[in-house]
Amino acid sequence: MGHLPRGSAVRRYGEPVPADHAPDYVVRPMRVEDAPAVERLSDEAFFDLEVRTHRPGLPEPERRSPSARARWAAWAAHLVRTDPGGCWVAEDATGVIGASAGIRRDTTWILSSFFVRPGLQGRGVGRQLLDAALSHGKGCLRGLIASSDDPAAVRRYRFAGFTLHPTMVLRGRVDRAVLPVVERVREGSLGDLDLMNSVDRQVRDSAHGPDHEVMAAEYRIVVADRSTGQGYVYLRPNGAPYLLAATNRRTAADLLWEALAATSPDEVVEVPHVSAPNEWAVDVGMAARLDLHTSGYLGLRHAKLPMPYLHSGRFL
Repeated sequence: MGHLPRGSAVRRYGEPVPADHAPDYVVRPMRVEDAPAVERLSDEAFFDLEVRTHRPGLPEPERRSPSARARWAAWAAHLVRTDPGGCWVAEDATGVIGASAGIRRDTTWILSSFFVRPGLQGRGVGRQLLDAALSHGKGCLRGLIASSDDPAAVRRYRFAGFTLHPTMVLRGRVDRAVLPVVERVREGSLGDLDLMNSVDRQVRDSAHGPDHEVMAAEYRIVVADRSTGQGYVYLRPNGAPYLLAATNRRTAADLLWEALAATSPDEVVEVPHVSAPNEWAVDVGMAARLDLHTSGYLGLRHAKLPMPYLHSGRFL
C-alpha cells in the first residue's frame, strides 16, 4: 500500500542528489534515541495547530505536562521498536524538523503521527515524510488516518487517496442524576488481551496487538464479557474514554456510561472521535447533557467506518 511516487524517493544520508535539486534537509529512519527530540517538536507543532484552529468558547490550548511528555516519548520509542520501517524524521542543520509514524497491524496500515515544524510548510518536508510512512504499508489491504482540522493535512491525506469522514466530539459536565447502573462490567488487564484483540478484529478488521501493552500501562481498562456481547474501554485519568470497542451498540453504550460515571462531577470531559455510524455514542452523550461539536476527520482507504468504536488519536 503506497509506493513512493516517482521522483519523490526519500533521500537518506550519503545519497548523492543533483546540486540544483538538493534540499537543505534529509529524511531518514527514526531511531529510539530520537524520541525526546521528536516529542518536543510534536508538542510545538500540535500546540501551534490548536492555537490556529481554536474556536471561541472552548478551553484555551495548553502545552503538554512533563508527565504527558514522558508518555509521548515512550510511545514514540515503542513505535520505532514495532515498526522501524514506518517511522521517519526530517532533519536539517537545526535538528529534527518533522516526523511521521506509520504502523502495520494485521493487514491494516495506520498513520499514528505526522507533523512538521511550524513555519516550514512549502519545502516538501511533509510530502516526503508522508510518502515514507505510506511506503511501510505496501501490501496492506486497508488504511486509517485520524486527522485534525488542519486544511493542509486534510488536503495531503485526500491526495493520498483517503476518503475523509468528519468526526464529532461530545464535551461538557456529566449530569450525575442521569447516570444508569451498569451491570456485568469489570476491571480489565492484559489478561484480557485475547478478548480485546478479538473485538478489535471484529470492529476494525485488525487487532491493536502490541499497542495494548502501551495503553494498558497508561490507562485503566474496563471490560464487558457477556454472552450477548463483548467489549472494552480504556479510561483516561479523568475517567473519559480514550479508546472504546465493542461487538454491539448495547455493549458499547454500557461501556461509555461506565466511563462517564468515572469522571469527576465538576470536570469538563470530552468524548472525542465520534464518527457518523456511532450514533449510539451521540445518544449517550446527549443523555448525559454533553454538547456536540464537529472536530477533525477519520480518513479511510479501502476500509469501512468502524462501529461500535471510538478510536484513539495515536493507535486508531
